[in-house]
Amino acid sequence: MINDNVFIALLHFPAMDRDGKTIITSFTTMDLHDIARPARAYEINTYYIVHPVDAQRAVIKKQIEYWSSEEGLKTNPTRAETVKLVKLVYTFEEVLEDVQSLRGRKPIVVGTDARNYSNTVSYDFLRKEIEKRERDFLIVFGTGYGIPPDLMRTFDYILEPVYGAGDWNHLSVRNACAIILDRLLSRNRC
Repeated sequence: MINDNVFIALLHFPAMDRDGKTIITSFTTMDLHDIARPARAYEINTYYIVHPVDAQRAVIKKQIEYWSSEEGLKTNPTRAETVKLVKLVYTFEEVLEDVQSLRGRKPIVVGTDARNYSNTVSYDFLRKEIEKRERDFLIVFGTGYGIPPDLMRTFDYILEPVYGAGDWNHLSVRNACAIILDRLLSRNRC
Protein backbone atom coordinates (compact mmCIF):
# COMPACT_ATOMS: atom_id res chain seq x y z
CA MET A 1 0.00 0.00 0.00
CA ILE A 2 1.37 3.36 -1.03
CA ASN A 3 -0.30 5.23 1.83
CA ASP A 4 0.22 2.67 4.57
CA ASN A 5 0.86 5.55 6.99
CA VAL A 6 -2.76 6.73 6.60
CA PHE A 7 -5.69 5.33 8.57
CA ILE A 8 -9.30 6.53 8.63
CA ALA A 9 -12.03 6.15 11.25
CA LEU A 10 -15.78 6.62 10.92
CA LEU A 11 -17.29 7.50 14.29
CA HIS A 12 -20.84 6.46 15.04
CA PHE A 13 -20.02 7.27 18.66
CA PRO A 14 -19.45 9.81 19.87
CA ALA A 15 -21.53 11.86 17.45
CA MET A 16 -23.78 14.89 17.87
CA ASP A 17 -27.43 15.45 17.14
CA ARG A 18 -28.75 18.76 15.78
CA ASP A 19 -28.97 20.16 19.33
CA GLY A 20 -25.33 19.34 20.11
CA LYS A 21 -26.09 16.40 22.41
CA THR A 22 -23.81 13.36 22.25
CA ILE A 23 -25.50 10.41 20.60
CA ILE A 24 -24.84 7.11 18.84
CA THR A 25 -25.74 7.22 15.13
CA SER A 26 -27.02 4.31 13.09
CA PHE A 27 -24.81 2.53 10.62
CA THR A 28 -25.99 2.68 7.02
CA THR A 29 -25.00 -0.11 4.67
CA MET A 30 -23.64 2.46 2.22
CA ASP A 31 -21.00 3.46 4.78
CA LEU A 32 -19.19 0.18 4.32
CA HIS A 33 -18.60 0.23 0.57
CA ASP A 34 -18.83 3.92 -0.21
CA ILE A 35 -15.93 4.58 2.15
CA ALA A 36 -14.05 1.30 1.69
CA ARG A 37 -13.84 1.85 -2.08
CA PRO A 38 -11.98 5.17 -1.92
CA ALA A 39 -9.93 3.78 0.99
CA ARG A 40 -8.77 1.02 -1.36
CA ALA A 41 -8.37 3.34 -4.37
CA TYR A 42 -6.09 5.66 -2.38
CA GLU A 43 -4.31 2.69 -0.78
CA ILE A 44 -4.69 3.57 2.87
CA ASN A 45 -3.78 1.16 5.66
CA THR A 46 -7.06 0.57 7.55
CA TYR A 47 -10.63 1.85 7.61
CA TYR A 48 -12.07 1.67 11.14
CA ILE A 49 -15.79 1.71 11.82
CA VAL A 50 -16.47 2.71 15.42
CA HIS A 51 -19.80 1.42 16.69
CA PRO A 52 -20.66 0.36 20.25
CA VAL A 53 -24.08 -1.22 19.63
CA ASP A 54 -23.95 -5.00 19.19
CA ALA A 55 -27.06 -5.18 16.98
CA GLN A 56 -25.54 -2.62 14.58
CA ARG A 57 -22.17 -4.39 14.71
CA ALA A 58 -23.90 -7.65 13.71
CA VAL A 59 -25.16 -5.96 10.51
CA ILE A 60 -21.68 -4.66 9.71
CA LYS A 61 -20.06 -8.05 10.43
CA LYS A 62 -22.64 -9.83 8.27
CA GLN A 63 -21.82 -7.56 5.32
CA ILE A 64 -18.08 -8.09 5.73
CA GLU A 65 -18.52 -11.85 6.08
CA TYR A 66 -20.74 -12.05 3.00
CA TRP A 67 -18.37 -10.11 0.74
CA SER A 68 -15.45 -12.18 2.04
CA SER A 69 -17.27 -15.49 1.47
CA GLU A 70 -17.04 -17.71 -1.58
CA GLU A 71 -20.49 -16.57 -2.74
CA GLY A 72 -19.57 -12.91 -2.26
CA LEU A 73 -16.31 -13.39 -4.16
CA LYS A 74 -18.24 -14.90 -7.08
CA THR A 75 -20.79 -12.08 -7.03
CA ASN A 76 -18.29 -9.21 -6.88
CA PRO A 77 -14.61 -10.01 -6.26
CA THR A 78 -13.60 -6.37 -5.87
CA ARG A 79 -15.84 -5.96 -2.83
CA ALA A 80 -13.84 -8.59 -0.96
CA GLU A 81 -10.72 -6.57 -1.70
CA THR A 82 -12.26 -3.42 -0.23
CA VAL A 83 -13.75 -5.00 2.91
CA LYS A 84 -10.32 -6.41 3.82
CA LEU A 85 -9.44 -2.85 4.84
CA VAL A 86 -12.33 -2.59 7.31
CA LYS A 87 -11.84 -3.12 11.03
CA LEU A 88 -14.85 -2.89 13.34
CA VAL A 89 -14.19 -1.57 16.86
CA TYR A 90 -16.29 -0.48 19.83
CA THR A 91 -14.54 2.78 20.75
CA PHE A 92 -12.33 5.51 19.36
CA GLU A 93 -9.76 4.59 22.02
CA GLU A 94 -9.54 1.12 20.43
CA VAL A 95 -8.67 2.76 17.12
CA LEU A 96 -5.80 4.68 18.71
CA GLU A 97 -4.58 1.57 20.53
CA ASP A 98 -4.74 -0.53 17.37
CA VAL A 99 -2.80 1.96 15.24
CA GLN A 100 -0.21 2.33 17.98
CA SER A 101 0.06 -1.46 18.28
CA LEU A 102 0.49 -1.85 14.51
CA ARG A 103 2.90 1.03 14.00
CA GLY A 104 4.69 1.38 17.34
CA ARG A 105 3.57 4.92 18.14
CA LYS A 106 0.53 7.13 18.39
CA PRO A 107 -0.62 8.58 15.06
CA ILE A 108 -1.16 12.24 14.32
CA VAL A 109 -4.94 12.56 14.74
CA VAL A 110 -6.73 14.72 12.18
CA GLY A 111 -10.38 15.61 12.65
CA THR A 112 -12.77 16.62 9.90
CA ASP A 113 -15.60 19.10 10.26
CA ALA A 114 -17.62 21.67 8.33
CA ARG A 115 -16.32 24.36 10.71
CA ASN A 116 -12.88 25.92 11.24
CA TYR A 117 -10.92 25.57 14.50
CA SER A 118 -7.77 27.20 15.88
CA ASN A 119 -5.74 24.15 14.77
CA THR A 120 -7.27 23.95 11.28
CA VAL A 121 -4.78 23.00 8.57
CA SER A 122 -4.98 23.09 4.79
CA TYR A 123 -5.08 20.13 2.43
CA ASP A 124 -1.74 21.22 1.01
CA PHE A 125 -0.11 21.21 4.45
CA LEU A 126 -1.47 17.78 5.40
CA ARG A 127 -0.69 16.26 1.98
CA LYS A 128 2.96 17.34 2.32
CA GLU A 129 3.15 15.92 5.85
CA ILE A 130 1.70 12.57 4.72
CA GLU A 131 4.05 12.41 1.73
CA LYS A 132 7.10 12.66 4.02
CA ARG A 133 6.18 9.15 5.30
CA GLU A 134 7.75 10.06 8.66
CA ARG A 135 4.58 9.78 10.75
CA ASP A 136 1.28 7.93 10.74
CA PHE A 137 -1.97 9.84 10.31
CA LEU A 138 -5.47 8.93 11.50
CA ILE A 139 -8.16 10.94 9.74
CA VAL A 140 -11.41 10.93 11.73
CA PHE A 141 -14.83 11.36 10.13
CA GLY A 142 -17.99 12.12 12.08
CA THR A 143 -21.59 11.10 11.51
CA GLY A 144 -24.83 12.79 12.50
CA TYR A 145 -24.08 16.46 13.09
CA GLY A 146 -20.39 15.90 13.58
CA ILE A 147 -17.82 15.01 16.20
CA PRO A 148 -18.43 16.52 19.67
CA PRO A 149 -16.23 19.55 20.43
CA ASP A 150 -14.66 17.95 23.53
CA LEU A 151 -13.21 15.18 21.33
CA MET A 152 -12.29 17.61 18.53
CA ARG A 153 -10.16 19.56 21.05
CA THR A 154 -8.00 16.46 21.61
CA PHE A 155 -7.02 16.16 17.93
CA ASP A 156 -3.63 17.31 16.69
CA TYR A 157 -5.13 18.97 13.62
CA ILE A 158 -8.52 19.69 12.10
CA LEU A 159 -8.63 19.58 8.33
CA GLU A 160 -10.18 22.59 6.66
CA PRO A 161 -13.80 22.12 5.60
CA VAL A 162 -14.73 20.86 2.15
CA TYR A 163 -15.94 24.00 0.43
CA GLY A 164 -18.11 23.78 -2.65
CA ALA A 165 -18.90 26.55 -5.11
CA GLY A 166 -21.20 28.38 -2.68
CA ASP A 167 -21.81 28.60 1.04
CA TRP A 168 -23.67 25.28 1.47
CA ASN A 169 -21.32 22.55 2.75
CA HIS A 170 -23.42 19.80 4.34
CA LEU A 171 -22.13 16.72 2.51
CA SER A 172 -22.72 13.11 3.46
CA VAL A 173 -19.76 11.60 5.27
CA ARG A 174 -19.29 9.24 2.31
CA ASN A 175 -18.98 12.16 -0.13
CA ALA A 176 -16.72 14.12 2.19
CA CYS A 177 -14.45 11.12 2.76
CA ALA A 178 -13.97 10.52 -0.97
CA ILE A 179 -13.26 14.20 -1.62
CA ILE A 180 -10.82 14.46 1.27
CA LEU A 181 -8.92 11.31 0.33
CA ASP A 182 -8.68 12.58 -3.23
CA ARG A 183 -7.37 15.98 -2.18
CA LEU A 184 -4.77 14.41 0.13
CA LEU A 185 -3.67 11.28 -1.70
CA SER A 186 -4.47 11.54 -5.42
CA ARG A 187 -1.83 11.48 -8.12
CA ASN A 188 -3.84 14.26 -9.79
CA ARG A 189 -2.68 17.70 -8.78
CA CYS A 190 -4.77 20.80 -9.37
